[in-house]
Amino acid sequence: MAKKKVFISYDYDNDKHYKNLLLAWDKNKGFDFYISDLSADVSVNSVDATAIKRALSRKINEATNFLVIVGNKTNKSSWVRWEIEKANELGKKIIAVKTDRENITPPELYGIGASWAMSFTYDAIKKAIDNA
Repeated sequence: MAKKKVFISYDYDNDKHYKNLLLAWDKNKGFDFYISDLSADVSVNSVDATAIKRALSRKINEATNFLVIVGNKTNKSSWVRWEIEKANELGKKIIAVKTDRENITPPELYGIGASWAMSFTYDAIKKAIDNA
């Protein structure tokens, strides 16, 4: 089976450590993660955001899967919410995983057929990606 290219969407200011954990897991070569490290110092609605959106769109389009890390403030991240909408628009297989079950789901994840990893563990995330 071909290796899946996974774009990771996460709240840059609050969830980098979870992204770093995924990268550590990536060392086993079971995944090929694409990372969005474009900072959110620019509003998603700013005219300055056009180039960032273009680069993100290209990266999302190159991926086979889109994984969103739902941290405790992710639902307030305009960038993550925009990335979810873009992934859905591009027809990507969307997988979500909460870092804590109490975290609020971004509304963009509802009604789009997203798959869920039931816990933030290697096995749960791998299973969700493999089954997406």
